Amino acid sequence: MIDAKQVMELRELTGAGIVDAKQALVEAGGDKEKALEILKKKGAAKAAKKSSERQTSEGVVASYIHHTKKLGAMVELQCETDFVARNEEFQQLANDLAMQVAAIDPLYVSPETVPMNELEKQREIFKAELVEEYKPEEIKAKIIEGKMNKWYSEVCLLKQPFFKDEDKTVEGLINEKIAKIGEKIVVVRFARYVMSPPEKIC
Repeated sequence: MIDAKQVMELRELTGAGIVDAKQALVEAGGDKEKALEILKKKGAAKAAKKSSERQTSEGVVASYIHHTKKLGAMVELQCETDFVARNEEFQQLANDLAMQVAAIDPLYVSPETVPMNELEKQREIFKAELVEEYKPEEIKAKIIEGKMNKWYSEVCLLKQPFFKDEDKTVEGLINEKIAKIGEKIVVVRFARYVMSPPEKIC
């Protein structure tokens, strides 16, 4: 038997609707952790559907300046409507992403935005590391893919662990917001600024 308290607790954790929260709990047999996983998967599926079907034409540019005034970042985050662009939760997401860029220093938005020559260069580096390894080629290929995925998690914003909760990636965080807010959300670009030391005058 699923009671109202369980449903409300799950809603507070996920932001899901009453019907979705109750269905997840029923499907999970009342197990809250399993229900959370079910809602995450449904949220990711909804996010993927929205991403493929809808266009973004609104959004915000968020900025973060470190208290030293020597480090800062800007992120362009797009959504579908001006209503969501003015939403406090959407703006907080944009601010968090600007802080992520300033703190973790990604180089690219996603694996898809990495230049082809950079991808090939990185694969060649990982291949060279395995030259003296006596393993079947298919095993080496899997090792290289694993190394590439780890590299993506270091250099691609969407694949990085979210600095406020490293159990989720930035991409996972955005998918949660898409499922909750109900609009497609896209990181378009970002920039990070670090004050350079003054040049020495001889």
